[in-house]
Amino acid sequence: MRRKGILIVISGFSGAGKGTLIKRLTAEYDGYALSVSATTRQPRPGEEDGREYFFLQKEQFEQKIKENGLIEYACYCDNYYGTPRDYVESRLAEGRDVILEIEIQGARKIKEQYSDALLLFVMPPSAAELRHRLVGRGTESGEVIEKRMKRAAGEAEGIEEYEYIVVNDDLETCVRQLHEIITAAHNTPQRNREFIENIRTELEGEK
Repeated sequence: MRRKGILIVISGFSGAGKGTLIKRLTAEYDGYALSVSATTRQPRPGEEDGREYFFLQKEQFEQKIKENGLIEYACYCDNYYGTPRDYVESRLAEGRDVILEIEIQGARKIKEQYSDALLLFVMPPSAAELRHRLVGRGTESGEVIEKRMKRAAGEAEGIEEYEYIVVNDDLETCVRQLHEIITAAHNTPQRNREFIENIRTELEGEK
C-alpha cells in the first residue's frame, strides 16, 4: 500500500514555539514538506524571502486572493497571512506530508476543503511562560506583545476544534510527540478509505 501524504495544520499562540518545533521536526525526520506561507508583514532579522515566508506587498497579496491562488488567508495583527495553493497540492500529489503553520481561522478553512487534514495545536506550559517568550524574542514592541496576548485569549476559545494539543515545555519531547501523532494519523480508517475498499472488494471475491 502506497503511503499517501496528509495535510498537517500546526497552530498555536504566537510565542508558543511553533516555528522552532517545525524546524526540528523536518530536520530530524524524513518525509515532511514545509509549506512556505505568504505574508504582508515585514521580515524579522535573519528571515529571507522564500524561506520563512514569501514577503508580499498588500497589493500583491490581494491579487493572489482574486486569482484563487491561496488555499486560505487571514488578517492577523494588521497583516495578511496565506497559504499558496500550487505548492501544497503538488506536494500532496507526490505523497508527502505537508505542514502548514497557520492560525485558527486558516485551520478552519483548511478543514472545510481537506476533510482528512490533521489539526494540531501547540500550547505553552502557562500564560506566564508565553509572555516571557514573547518578551524574550526582543523583536516586538510592548504594544504588539499586548495585542498578541489578547489574541491568544481569543484563540484559546477554539482549541477544541483541533484533534490534538501538544504542550511545548521540553523541545525534544515535543518534537517526538508531534512525529508520533502524525505517524499514528496515517493509520486511521478515514485516511485509508481506498485501501479498506480494496480489501473489501478482494474479500467479496473470495466468497
